[in-house]
Amino acid sequence: MNTYDEDNIFAKILRNELPCHKVYEDEYTFVLMDIMPRGTGHCLVLPKRPARTIIDADDLMLAQVYSTVRKISKASLKAFNADGLTIQQFNEPAGGQVVFHLHVHIIPRFKGTKLRPHTEEMESNEVLAENAKQIIRVLETSA
Repeated sequence: MNTYDEDNIFAKILRNELPCHKVYEDEYTFVLMDIMPRGTGHCLVLPKRPARTIIDADDLMLAQVYSTVRKISKASLKAFNADGLTIQQFNEPAGGQVVFHLHVHIIPRFKGTKLRPHTEEMESNEVLAENAKQIIRVLETSA
């Protein structure tokens, strides 16, 4: 089995070595905007503890991650007035994983709008910041 790389981009973000557009954080999870979004409001939920894939995570970590996935999913639906959501989680290169730190994609969906291709182009910082603010506003008013 492949080992966890402490220098992956998400590990560096969690250590505050790289910037991101943070949406939410609690004791166990961290949520940020995907810099190459497949749709408006695309964000990622990460566990704070190291895990390369879902296979490496214990049951408690998965419960913590998916509790946050649910919270952010509800906020994203409301923030973007979305018609639905796509939740994705990839494991290892053959499964489509690109960054080898467990993470879950939350992508608000809109009728008639297709997903953009994976890793096609980077979104502007202004758009990412505004999308993060929209989700944060909903989370703050729902607390």
